[in-house]
Order: sequence, then C-alpha cells, then structure tokens
Amino acid sequence: MAISMAIVVFAGFARTFYLRMFFPEAIEMAAPEPIFYVHGSVFTAWICFLVAQTLFIRNRKIALHRSLGWFGAGLAVAVVLLGIYGSLVAAQRPGGFIGVPLPPLQFLAIPLFDIVLFGLFVGLAVAWRQNAASHKRLMMLATINLIEAAIIRIPIDFIIAGAPFASRGLSYIFIIALVIRDLRTTGRVHRVTLWGGLIIVVSFPVRMLISQTQTWVGFAGWAVGLTG
Repeated sequence: MAISMAIVVFAGFARTFYLRMFFPEAIEMAAPEPIFYVHGSVFTAWICFLVAQTLFIRNRKIALHRSLGWFGAGLAVAVVLLGIYGSLVAAQRPGGFIGVPLPPLQFLAIPLFDIVLFGLFVGLAVAWRQNAASHKRLMMLATINLIEAAIIRIPIDFIIAGAPFASRGLSYIFIIALVIRDLRTTGRVHRVTLWGGLIIVVSFPVRMLISQTQTWVGFAGWAVGLTG
C-alpha cells in the first residue's frame, strides 16, 4: 500500500512538480508560488519516509524503524504547518485552487480538514507506537487522507471533470484495501481501520455542508488574510 500510494503521488505530481521541465504545457496547472517547492519536497519526504519505514518492518529492521520514529514525527509537524500555509496561499489566489471549480473560501474546508485529520492520525500513531497493529493502520490512514491531492492532478478526463468528488472517491480505494487486508488476515475489521475510515469518509460531506455556511466563509476569509 505504501508503494502504491507513492506511485499515485508521482503520477499526480509528475507534470507539475517531479518532471515539470518535460511538461511545459502543464505549467498552468502548477502552483506558481515558491513556497510550493518546499511544500512539495516535504510532502515527498513524508511519502519516502512511509515507504522506508514499511520496508524496514518488512525486513525486520525494527531498531532502525524505531530510531527514525521521532524524525517522522518532526516531519509530520512540517507537513501540517506547510499544509495549512499552502492551503491559505492557494485560497488567496485570484483564481483559487488550481483545477477546482468551487469557490476558494468554500473549498478551503477540504484541505484544512485533511491536514487536521492527518495530524490527528499521526499523533495517535505516535501515542500508540507500542501497539503495532494500531500504529501502522493510523500511519496509513494519515497518508490516505492526503492522497486525494495527488489523485485530483492525474490527467484522466473523468477525474478532472468530477473534481473534487471523483478524486475523493478514488482515494477511498485505499481504505477498502485496508478493510480487505484486515478481513483476510484476522477475519474482522480492526477498530482503527473501521473508525478511522469512517471519519475520513463521513467528514467529507460534513465539510461540504460546513463550507457553505456564512460562519465558515467568514472564518476562511479571516484565515486567508493572515497570509498577507
């Protein structure tokens, strides 16, 4: 799953970040602000960290996995801070979020809540690091919760036309994969998979409803104003 998510991230950001020099026609889809070079590098580091940590466990390098744990926690903090700042910067653009037809102050509810959930899942994963079954599922859910940002940028017509709903639905495939793995290995769905997956899925329509309220739009306008 970790490698699959890394492939999805590469596919989504290849034209606008990783292989940008080879796709000049996609320049209008790339974030123009310099902060997004840092943002993209840190998020890439997170995906690489997840893959590496998963491989260390697979190869029974437990001590190495644990020794890098606090580095991962610090990296997660950077992901949260840059995620929040990047979302506010994007919402401040005249055209709003690139490739998203929704009003930027309304759509801001989607990435901000994604970042909050990411921080929550990683925080719980750190707190429950002695419980391997819960820890690894929380780390996966944290990353699944952010994977839509890559999916929505994959140049496939139905994803582009159905943004952000099509990309959100496709991200749930990873939750389904977690459920299937639980059923195949233990015969039941682990409580972290169940409740974490439900939180991710149910929170989306809740966010959409909240984003249309004047209270949210007012808050979003104030938050965006903080970026200058």
